Parts: sequence; structure tokens; C-alpha cells
Amino acid sequence: MPATISHAAPADLDALVRLFDAYRQFYGQSSDLDGARDWLRSRLRFGESKVLVARQGDAVVGFAQLYSSFSSVRMARSWILNDLFVLPATRRQGVARALLDAAADFAREDGAAVISLETSRTNDAARATYRAAGWHEEDTQWYSLALK
Repeated sequence: MPATISHAAPADLDALVRLFDAYRQFYGQSSDLDGARDWLRSRLRFGESKVLVARQGDAVVGFAQLYSSFSSVRMARSWILNDLFVLPATRRQGVARALLDAAADFAREDGAAVISLETSRTNDAARATYRAAGWHEEDTQWYSLALK
């Protein structure tokens, strides 16, 4: 089933908390549902991040969280795709690609010059997904997608 992508709404918070907690555990952190809820609620309440959610039917199966920044060299806004996570059971179904494409569309519509992300050199599956979506791998761990 294809994923539909939308901006997170207050009603998505409970599902996002579980996904965000699983994402943090993937990176070796201890589970902390209360902390995850506080973190997400604050970022969303104060407009400090943009969160995209991926749904298959009524289920939230993935998310991407972006933070705004600026490129001094380009003298333009940039976005950092800081967090991207898809439930293991729904991987390899195009969900991550849909989130990447929606994040790039959002940044482009916002007038940003670039969107970037970072991942480990050992995260081969993610790196392949980023390259397939048109992201350029730098000599560092950063990937970027020029929007203008």
C-alpha cells in the first residue's frame, strides 16, 4: 500500500511519540516515551521543527523531522533533515522515498536553497535510498539536494 505524506497534526502526537522513541533506540538511546513526548510537543508548539508523517491507511508508519537553518554562502534558508524513520515492518515499500520527496518539496516551496542530512557511512540501506532519491553524497557524511 503506498504511503501518504502530510504535515504532523496535534492528533498525530501519540503515534509520533512511539516512532520517535523507536528511532532514538535505533541510535542506541534508552526508551523514554515521556521525554519523546515533551521533545516533540515543544518542537511543534514553538515551530522549531517541521514534522512530516507517512501513513498507510490509518496507521502512521514513518516520519521525517526537519530543522530550519541558513546558508551564509548561498545567503538563503536551508533545511536539515535531522530525523527519518520508517517502521521495520513497512520498509522497502517506498515510505522513506516518499518522505524524502515530501521533505524536498516542502523545503523548495519554502524558498530554501538546499536541504541536507547526515548519516553514518555504515548505514548502507539509507545511503542507497538517498542516492536513489537524487541526493548527492559528499566526501563527508553529509548528503545534500540542491533545490535551486
